[in-house]
Amino acid sequence: MANKVKIGIIGCGNISPVYFKATQRMEVLELVGCADMVFERAHARAKEYGTQAFTVDEMLAHPDVQIIINLTIPAAHGEIGLRAVRAGKSVYNEKPLAATREQARDLLDEAAKRGVLVGGAPDTFLGAGLQTCRKLIDDGIIGKPIHANAWFIGGGPEPWHPDPEFFYAPGGGPMFDMGPYYVTALVTLLGAAKRVSGATAAAYAERTIGSGAKKGNKITVQIPTHVTGVIDFEGGAIGTLVASFDAGAGDLGITIYGTEGTMFVPDPNTFGGPVKVKRKSFKDFAEANLTHSYADQSRGLGVADMAYALQSGRAHRASGALAYHVLDVMHAIHDASRDGRHITMTSGIARPAPLPTGLRDGLMDE
Repeated sequence: MANKVKIGIIGCGNISPVYFKATQRMEVLELVGCADMVFERAHARAKEYGTQAFTVDEMLAHPDVQIIINLTIPAAHGEIGLRAVRAGKSVYNEKPLAATREQARDLLDEAAKRGVLVGGAPDTFLGAGLQTCRKLIDDGIIGKPIHANAWFIGGGPEPWHPDPEFFYAPGGGPMFDMGPYYVTALVTLLGAAKRVSGATAAAYAERTIGSGAKKGNKITVQIPTHVTGVIDFEGGAIGTLVASFDAGAGDLGITIYGTEGTMFVPDPNTFGGPVKVKRKSFKDFAEANLTHSYADQSRGLGVADMAYALQSGRAHRASGALAYHVLDVMHAIHDASRDGRHITMTSGIARPAPLPTGLRDGLMDE
């Protein structure tokens, strides 16, 4: 690898430590500093990770920074991302890419004009678990995929999260919070969505914060908190997706059924396994050996892959186009419920290239 790619982080909240650690782990990345609308928060993170704190304006104007990692709240993803590309930076947004399709489209169009890249979380599909699933499906282990069940059903984050208001505002909710992991996994395994339908509901009009300085404060619910979608994939499979913050108790998972067998896919909010397969000839499910690297907490792979793309000119995998398609699918499920109709997707993309097997830790290319 040639020169390192210089990184700036904007947003120093709960998710930021994993990205600070990624800039130390991935050999292509070099952290210049961090920023936050609350400067004291940036200062604390900078001290913790041995870097420099900036204001947001200073970070966006920094001449050395090539990629901005945008970890702001979902409602600010589009605005901060757009400011970054207008400053000549590539940008990697935490999920979702933006709160609305229009903001996301403006971001991608502006980046194309300025010759910079846009990427977006989640990058968990680059981990050992989902890359193993991808290889096994592509190798025909379960035959032709015909159906997928995906579900994340549980309570909301307000009992434990110190600032949970954004989860119940536009751009939040179970679909936009957890849905990106599930839709990204399904699209990268089965191909782009070509048609969706959906139904939505909300069990509670108000939520109560359960911890921290805001304990006892009420949150008005502005979005659906129980969402069910049906997705037709270009590869021919049909999938169901349920995302809910309304259940008193629940679980999560993805199961893919094929003409020759069935696969249990690992939690798409993680990078590892287990991956379990049952073929026609099997009496029970057997755990598959992981074929790829990065089975541990590896957020930041998408940023590192973008850095490689900047240096080599190749396509990057956790791309803005993929993140936009995922956002489009999630909005379409809500739209389908509201309008009582199927929605044909127009944002389809090719599946990202699989990662090579046997990568050394800290690398994204052989």
